[in-house]
Amino acid sequence: MENIRIERTDRTPEVNFDFTDNRFALRGESYPEDVPAFFGPPFSALEHHLKGLQTGQVTFSFEMIYFNSTSAKVVMKLLGLLEETAGRGVAVTVNWCFKADDDNMRELGEEFGEDMETATFHMCPTDK
Repeated sequence: MENIRIERTDRTPEVNFDFTDNRFALRGESYPEDVPAFFGPPFSALEHHLKGLQTGQVTFSFEMIYFNSTSAKVVMKLLGLLEETAGRGVAVTVNWCFKADDDNMRELGEEFGEDMETATFHMCPTDK
């Protein structure tokens, strides 16, 4: 499968899906005008790829500054897909990166992390 790289804009995050190394990332802000149109194709490719994995390691990094409620639903769906993948025996690591002084993103990460039972979930405060 071909890797997916979408540059960030003022309204959309950077999407970096490296299917070869099983390293995936979303970075920036997310409040696109049409969330399904933006996330649909990369999410479908990721879902197809992850459903085919039975072994190996997957790392997904969320380095979000802000996302709206519609984008939050996408994040929840992604986390569910990652948890499902981990449940099949794939070693899944989720890194939730946030500015150390951003209480909102920290709290969101803590809430999302509570739902992860099989995948490894790391809170990663940064100075950036």
